[in-house]
Amino acid sequence: MRNGIVLFTSDRGITPAALAKAVEERGFDTIYVPEHTHIPVRRDALHPTGGEDLPDDRYLRTLDPWVSLATCAAVTERIGLSTAVSLPVESDPITLAKTLATLDHLSGGRVTVGAGFGWNTDELADHHVPANKRRTVLREYLEAMRALWTEEEAAYDGEFVTFGPSWAYPKPPQGRIPVIIGAGGGPKTMKWIAAHAEGWMTTPIDTDIAAKAALLREEWAAAEREGEPDIRILVAKKPTAEDFADWGAAGASEMIYGLPDTEESAVLTYLDNLAGKLGLG
Repeated sequence: MRNGIVLFTSDRGITPAALAKAVEERGFDTIYVPEHTHIPVRRDALHPTGGEDLPDDRYLRTLDPWVSLATCAAVTERIGLSTAVSLPVESDPITLAKTLATLDHLSGGRVTVGAGFGWNTDELADHHVPANKRRTVLREYLEAMRALWTEEEAAYDGEFVTFGPSWAYPKPPQGRIPVIIGAGGGPKTMKWIAAHAEGWMTTPIDTDIAAKAALLREEWAAAEREGEPDIRILVAKKPTAEDFADWGAAGASEMIYGLPDTEESAVLTYLDNLAGKLGLG
C-alpha cells in the first residue's frame, strides 16, 4: 500500500517544494495539496463536517494547487503530484487542460487529479456554477479536457463547455490524466465515479469504507469498466487496528496522512516520526 502526504497549503509555514523534497527523501509516494480560489465572507453553505464556521483560516489562505505542484515537480523525481481536492469547475476547462497537461509533461507523467464537486456552493456561485448542476459541469469539464489530451483535433459541445475542432499540445505522457473523486461515498457518488473517474478518495467523515468500496466495484462492473477503481484513504484520525482492517478489505491503494502547516523544522520532525511509524526510509 502506498503512503501519501497532504499539506493544507497556506501562505505561511513550510513551502510545498520544501515538503515535497522531504517527502520523497523519506520514502513517501505522493504529495497532495488542496484548492479554494476564495472564500465568500457571506456563506450559506455548511462545511462538510456540518458546521457553520470553517475549521480554521487556512481555507482563506490556500495557495494555487498547480503552481504549488509545479514547484514540487522541480525539486523531485519520483513522487506523485496530486490534489486533495481540487475544484476543476472553478477554472476555464481549456486553460486547465493545458495547465495539467503541461505539469504532467514536465514532471514525466506524475500527475493525478483529486477532484471534488464543491461543497462551498457560495464559492461555486462566484464562478457561475449552479449548485444543482455542479456534477454535470464537472462531467463536461472532464470530458472536454480528455478530448484535448487525447485527440489530434479535439472538439466538445455541451451545456457548459463548447469549442470547435482544435489543436492542443502537449499531450499528457500518461495518455490521459487519472481523476480520483474526493466525496462522501454514497450510491449517487459511486455511480458517478464508475461512469466518469478512475477512483474514489474518502472524506474525513466517511466510515464503513469496505462496504462503500464494494458498492463502487458493483457500479464499476455494471459500467463495464476494465481493471479496478483506485481507492485512496484520507486518514483523519489516529488509525486503529479496525480501521486498517476496514481499509485493507476495501482494497485501498494509498493512505493519505495530513501535516500541520507550521514552520519547516517542526513539520520535518513530524514527518520523520510518521515515516518511522510506517517503516519507511
